[in-house]
Amino acid sequence: MSTKIPVTVLGATGVVGQRFVRRLANHPLFRIEHLAASERSSGKRYREACAWRLDGEPYGGLGDQVMAVGTPEFALSRVVFSALDTEPARELEPAFARAGAMVFSNAGAFRMSPEVPLLVPEVNPDHLGLLGVQRHHHGWSGGIVTNANCTATVLVMALAPLHEAFGVEAVMMTSMQAISGAGYPGVPALDILGNVIPFIRSEEPKVEEEVPKMLGRFTGSGVDLAPVVVSALCHRVPVLEGHTEAVCVKLKGSPSLDVVREAWLAWQPEPQRLGLFSAPAAPIHVHTLEDRPQVRRDVEVDGGMSVHVGRLRLCPILGVKFALLGHNTERGAAGGSILNAELAHAKGYLR
Repeated sequence: MSTKIPVTVLGATGVVGQRFVRRLANHPLFRIEHLAASERSSGKRYREACAWRLDGEPYGGLGDQVMAVGTPEFALSRVVFSALDTEPARELEPAFARAGAMVFSNAGAFRMSPEVPLLVPEVNPDHLGLLGVQRHHHGWSGGIVTNANCTATVLVMALAPLHEAFGVEAVMMTSMQAISGAGYPGVPALDILGNVIPFIRSEEPKVEEEVPKMLGRFTGSGVDLAPVVVSALCHRVPVLEGHTEAVCVKLKGSPSLDVVREAWLAWQPEPQRLGLFSAPAAPIHVHTLEDRPQVRRDVEVDGGMSVHVGRLRLCPILGVKFALLGHNTERGAAGGSILNAELAHAKGYLR
């Protein structure tokens, strides 16, 4: 009998759900017990219900597994990974938590709930303490942990070591976001080819709201938001995978560029110290070539779980500016949620 922890993947037929399946297929800690999606998929084999869109072994080797009904009565496991859209997540994720599952969600339904961890393990591992607040308030034996919006995840990975070392006061960020962030089939070709679209619905307020929560201080009963002002301008560009961000930052004390660079290079946060399976050895790659990072050359490094900074320069307005790159559907989606679960296991929350 396997000693791996049984898990359910909700929304397993979508592209993010497929990324969960691909990452979990040979995971040393977790094994897939249930695959679930909409009612029309239940009872079908995974290969019949799912149009596989990814590289690698189709269906993660689970093409013959029969799809379950995506409710706690039929698909309850100790751990649930949710790739649901926001509205179904709002109903189903609390139901699974109430039934005793630990839900690691990629959905946006509960990200800004004051009792739900908005987790990036390198940035705010102590925010898992909110699970105690959450369980006490609802009487659950399970819980909900969310990962952040993909753009905010990439941004906060670069900001966290600077906030720890100096304190971040203000951020101006302009994103150039991959079309995969819009899901499948995504943006129509006639809209995006040879074009830049300067609007992604709800994206800018998500970034501006989520970063202060992730950089905030866990008090034991909640999170005090970090006093960081964030201004985001978000654009969709004709790139398949990877969000590029142009970032300007105001830091306390006006540190030199060499000191800023050293803060990134020296950063060894908790997932790296614990050696978690999905944690990249170097969470941040610091590039010195003047034309890096680039999506085509850098975004798939470390399976998409690290972020890349480069073009570090003085900013005449805020002090420091740099280019930033991260994988939106790995670090910013499925891979991020799985790393959240690995951290929760290491900290004793899955017992």
